[in-house]
Amino acid sequence: MQLEALLSNLDQFLQPHLFKDYAPNGLQVQGKREVKRIVTAVSATQAVIDRAVQLRADALLVHHGWFWRGENPRIIQTKYRRLKALMMADMSLIAYHLPLDAHPVVGNNAQLALKLGVQDVKQSGDGNFLWSGKISPISAENLAAHLTVLLHRPAQILGDSSKRIEKLAWCSGAAADFLDEAIAIGADAYISGEAAERTTHLARESGVPFFVCGHHATERLGIQALGEWIEKQWAIECVFVDDDNPI
Repeated sequence: MQLEALLSNLDQFLQPHLFKDYAPNGLQVQGKREVKRIVTAVSATQAVIDRAVQLRADALLVHHGWFWRGENPRIIQTKYRRLKALMMADMSLIAYHLPLDAHPVVGNNAQLALKLGVQDVKQSGDGNFLWSGKISPISAENLAAHLTVLLHRPAQILGDSSKRIEKLAWCSGAAADFLDEAIAIGADAYISGEAAERTTHLARESGVPFFVCGHHATERLGIQALGEWIEKQWAIECVFVDDDNPI
């Protein structure tokens, strides 16, 4: 498939124009015109780029790309080495950030709902990024064990580990401050990737436990689902590369 056609189809599917994001969505670095093999990953790290080069990928498709708002714009040191490796391979870098958090089918949050078997799923909060729904009654300890297996990272419980959970709220990545909104909508527990210092106290005092499941771990799901969707739609080979991150 031609790069331009791939980008057009991805933009139509993910609708990045609907989001005010922190970095450009879509094509970030232009590579070869024809795309036959794509490497997908959570973040465009040096280890991921090196593996994509080994796999002779034509494009790298990630959730966390480059050129974040407020960062140093100079192409030096780490940024230089990454960009040099990408351009020497004539490989495109394509990234979708908030569109891949929010998408109702392949998004990080939609995929977590699917994996957990959540029913009656709703979206609310700022930008509709707080997700909620019903699950079969389960203790916080057992839910943490299930999340650990599902996300391949130990899930930490902040707050009451004996709490019985039926209404669940969640938002992937760094969304600690949605705990307030999760409490307001009557959730029994809240899941996200990262917590803040204040999160522990709020979880304890509100009686709504917070499950810290890892920013990287909670955002593997969407990019893998997007790669699977691309393979089914256009038979373009997509290979997921995981540069693991404990955060």
